[in-house]
Amino acid sequence: MTPARPRTAAAVCLDVGSTWTKAVLVHPDGGLGGFAEHPTTTGDVLAGMDATVRAVSAVGGSADEPELLACSSAGGGLRLAVVGSDRLTATEAGHRVAVSAGAHVVHVHSGPLEPADVRALRNAKPGVVLLLGGSDGDDPAPLLHNAGRLARARIRPPILLAGNADGRAEALATLLATGRTVVSCENVLPRLGEIVPGPARAALVALYQRHALGGRGPAVAPRFRRLVRVVTPDAVGRGAAELARIRRDRVLLVDVGCATTDVHSADGRDGAEGGARRTVEGDLGVRAAAGGVLLEGQAEGVVDPVEADLLAPTVARMASEVGYVPSNAGSAAEDRRIAALASVVAVRRHLRAEAGAADGIGLVVLTGGVFRQRGPGNGLAAVIATLRSDPVLASALADVEVVVDSDFTVAPAGLLATHGRTDAAEALLRDHLLG
Repeated sequence: MTPARPRTAAAVCLDVGSTWTKAVLVHPDGGLGGFAEHPTTTGDVLAGMDATVRAVSAVGGSADEPELLACSSAGGGLRLAVVGSDRLTATEAGHRVAVSAGAHVVHVHSGPLEPADVRALRNAKPGVVLLLGGSDGDDPAPLLHNAGRLARARIRPPILLAGNADGRAEALATLLATGRTVVSCENVLPRLGEIVPGPARAALVALYQRHALGGRGPAVAPRFRRLVRVVTPDAVGRGAAELARIRRDRVLLVDVGCATTDVHSADGRDGAEGGARRTVEGDLGVRAAAGGVLLEGQAEGVVDPVEADLLAPTVARMASEVGYVPSNAGSAAEDRRIAALASVVAVRRHLRAEAGAADGIGLVVLTGGVFRQRGPGNGLAAVIATLRSDPVLASALADVEVVVDSDFTVAPAGLLATHGRTDAAEALLRDHLLG
């Protein structure tokens, strides 16, 4: 793979996901030359990248070696462990911090950490540990005890310290003294019965941004980091901003992935600020995070118990079988149904989190590998209908155009625009998405 070529050359736009690595070849004029995908290889992510680039280059038949433009979300959703004083409160606080920040809770511990508890925490393989500890004004001893245990433990993920104000400085010093990576913020539980997730969630968003890129490991990291400098949510967000600019309208874009579902809102109307705002749901996806779709779908009232039971076997297979691909029309329909439900829950959350995001939406775009289905009878109309008919979203989406990125163009267009190829990005979106 060659990372740089003259802009007169074609470009391979590569998206390294947590499960699949996808690539399109784009000609200098924005024409779509080919598509290829390959399972994201574990251990050496570069092997899957190389295979995908070779495949799409062969399909595209480019005369010159194309420029490689790559983004990644190979890290998947951020696994969050919570350590607090009360289990019920810690669970609720962890969920509210994680929601829309690219994370999902995988472990909760309450009370003083003992050696066995530390082992259980380590076995959960968290990407971040959220350390809570009492309301402001409470005795800081429980927080300091747990900070000391974590400081001495063989646990290396970053620690998000959001405990009570009286003990936070000492807990921070204890953790830093043993070389831990610590981000400190205001208390998530400042008063009894009150949860204030905002500051911790903002810190978690920044940690997710670094985590999402993936490509870990001493043998992989140097070359991977040379080739991949953009996280997929940034590339997709730039694609959303380009769509808003082209349409001179407000665009809502939903990117359903295997491990996360991202929602971007961008406004291209005269006088609107550029760029896109996004939320990332680390518990919603169509493979590793499919279980969260049923759980949160029921909590939001968009999945009834009967449907949840019917979809449960497929969801279990999605979550456990790496590289699962539907084998017949029925399983493909279930795949789309999970994607549709993930979209509804993610958009609901986005509109709650982003004030004004629902005002004057002119275009909704659904993107992601699950939507790359062409031809008549592909079932995508049912996905659109699910979004339109949702009782919470119906009023915001009434008379709004909804399109599906069945050619997989949004992330590639975002990559092209990020690297200065805005004309090619616009042509790609106009010809293969907007029509």
